[in-house]
Amino acid sequence: MTILRVLGSAAGGGFPQWNCNCRNCVGVRRGTVRATPRTQSSIALGDGQHNWLVVNASPDILAQLRASPALQPARTPRDTGIVGVVLMDAQIDHVTGLLMLREHRQALPLYASAAVLSDLSTAFPLTHMLSYYCGLETHTLALDGSAFTVPPLADIALTAIPLESKAPPYSPSRNAHRVGDNIGLRIVDRTSGKRAFYAPGLARIESHVFEELSAADVVLVDGTCWRDDEMLALGFSTKTAADMGHLAQSGPGGMIETLDRLPAARKILIHINNTNPILDEDSPQRRELDAHGIEVAYDGMEISL
Repeated sequence: MTILRVLGSAAGGGFPQWNCNCRNCVGVRRGTVRATPRTQSSIALGDGQHNWLVVNASPDILAQLRASPALQPARTPRDTGIVGVVLMDAQIDHVTGLLMLREHRQALPLYASAAVLSDLSTAFPLTHMLSYYCGLETHTLALDGSAFTVPPLADIALTAIPLESKAPPYSPSRNAHRVGDNIGLRIVDRTSGKRAFYAPGLARIESHVFEELSAADVVLVDGTCWRDDEMLALGFSTKTAADMGHLAQSGPGGMIETLDRLPAARKILIHINNTNPILDEDSPQRRELDAHGIEVAYDGMEISL
């Protein structure tokens, strides 16, 4: 049985964001909004035998590991249950946690697309920086629909699915999309046959992406913004959600409308921005999600496949 554990469920900056005084952030600090703090988005896949694959290495990874004792089995004086890391993209909130793992006792296995590995060896040279510490054992993900495994997790079949979102602002391909700048991850437990699809950054529902969503028993998808103009309306940004590579939940063609079309999947939003009203558990937007059978991920959430 594969265990999927949500290590972090917020978008970049976490919730509350350190410098933000939006209604949600102020409310959760003062206890006037019924909401739960969240760290930046990441999941882990485990086999129930102390072996865990981390998917996206959040800047909050040390706090996430402290909150997840199963990932630190303490079998030796220096130990970890982490057997590797898979990256969905090269966004700062998904890769800088690698620096926090620099004390790993051998090269850390890292799985990412050629586009992501390119950014991490040039524009943001984590591979070079970490060569002075544990080092990275890099594996380039195929984008042709073929499955791969991360030893010793032989019963978890993974497939990288190219999708449309945005490369990081620092990337040379920010406005010149390369296939592999962003991927989703198909996760299949070979014993049970159960299937999940994870896509924390998703700008558009292309036909092959909808096929993945439709075939999954569990989907964890981009929950960044409720409205496309959310950050604009609050005066926090000059960009829409779409400009930043995220599909908003509300409105025609939004994530809610897409998830309503799925047959019987368990539908979960992840990578939730601090401004999103769904973080307020008493909000009308949260009630609307409940009415559509859509869940909101939280840190520590566990799903069995």
